[in-house]
Amino acid sequence: MQVLILGGSGRIGSNVAADLLAHTSADIVIAGRNPSGGEKLSQQLGERVKFAIVELSDPLSHSLNHGGVDRDRLEAAISSADLVIHCAGPFLYRDTSVLEICIARGVNYIDVSDHPSFTRKALAHRAAAEAAGVTAVVNTGIFPGISNSMVRRDVEQLDKPEKIHLSYVVAGSGGAGVTVMRTTFLGLQRPFQAWLEGQWQTVKPYSDREVVEFPTYGKVGVYWFDMPEAFTLPATFPVESVVTKFGTVPQFYNHLTWSVARWWHPKLLQARATIEFLSRVSHFMTDVSDRFSGVGVAIRSEVTGQKNGQTVRCCSTLVESDTAVAAGAGTGTVAALILSEKLKKPGVWAVEQALPTDMFEGVMRDRGIEIQQHLSPM
Repeated sequence: MQVLILGGSGRIGSNVAADLLAHTSADIVIAGRNPSGGEKLSQQLGERVKFAIVELSDPLSHSLNHGGVDRDRLEAAISSADLVIHCAGPFLYRDTSVLEICIARGVNYIDVSDHPSFTRKALAHRAAAEAAGVTAVVNTGIFPGISNSMVRRDVEQLDKPEKIHLSYVVAGSGGAGVTVMRTTFLGLQRPFQAWLEGQWQTVKPYSDREVVEFPTYGKVGVYWFDMPEAFTLPATFPVESVVTKFGTVPQFYNHLTWSVARWWHPKLLQARATIEFLSRVSHFMTDVSDRFSGVGVAIRSEVTGQKNGQTVRCCSTLVESDTAVAAGAGTGTVAALILSEKLKKPGVWAVEQALPTDMFEGVMRDRGIEIQQHLSPM
C-alpha cells in the first residue's frame, strides 16, 4: 500500500508519517514544496519514505493552483496512491480540489482540517464519494480528531444525551509550526453559530471565559472558539447544546488572544498580513516559553443526560506530552484502519461519524494513549 501525505514535511505531516511507519507496512510519499527539507526528512524517516515535489498554492492564497505542471503532478501523485492524507493547511484557504481528485480517481482520503468553512465544503461531496466507493474522513488529528471520538464514546454511555461540553488546553506552541498559529488567529475573525438550547445562536470568538480543571494543567480559563465540532457534533448526536472552548498555558497567552479578539477591529483581523504578523510573533514567543511550559495538550469531554431515569454526567479526559505527536497518532489511526479495510464507509464524514467506538478504543490502546472516563450522577 502507498500513502501520499500532502504537507508531509510539516510538523503534523511528519508525525503522521512516523505513526504510519510504526503501525503499518505502507510505503509513504511525503509531498511538499521544499526539496531540501523534504529530502532530508525522508532520509531521517527511512527507506520506506520518499519525497516528491507536489506544490499546492501558497498557504495564504485562496485555492489550489489549477493550471500547468503542478496540477498534473498532483493528479499523478494521487493516482499512484491507495490513500491520500491532506495535511497542508491552513484549511481556510484551501478548496476541496484534492478531495475531488481523490473521488474521481477512486482513492481514499483523510485530512487534518480544522476550519469549519473547509469542513462544510468537504461534507458537501458525500454523495459523490459514496457513489465512487471512496471513504473520506475529515477532521482527524487531536482536536478535532481524537476529541470527537471521545465525545462519541461518552454519548454512548447515556440513554439520552442532552449537552456536550468539549474543552481543550494546549501548552505553548503544542509542538506545531506557524500554520497552527495562523489557525488560532483565523478563528478570531468573526462571530459564529453555536447549537445552544435547541437552536443556533451567535457567539463571539474568545468570549465567555470559563475555568475548567484539566489533569496535569489544573484550572485553566477556556473561551469560545470556532471549531468544526461546533456543527458536526450536533449533526451527529441528538443533543440540545454543544459547547466548544479552548485555552492555552502559560495563561497570559489567553489574555493576549482575548485582547486581540476584543479590541482589534474586525477588518484588521481579516487582513492576511495581520494574521501572518500575529502568527509569526506568537510562534517566536512560544519558541521561548515552550522550554518551560512544554508542548502538551489536554482534552476534557463532558456529556450530560439521562441514564436509567437519572441525570448523569460522563466525563473523559486525555493528556499527551506533545500535541503534534498526538495529532499524528489521531490521523495515523484512521489511516491504518482504512489501509487494512477495517474502516470502510463510502462518503465524506467527520471522524466521529465514521469511526466506531470499539475501533477507536483498540487503536488508542495500541498506541498507549490513555483516556480516563468517569460516569457520575449530577
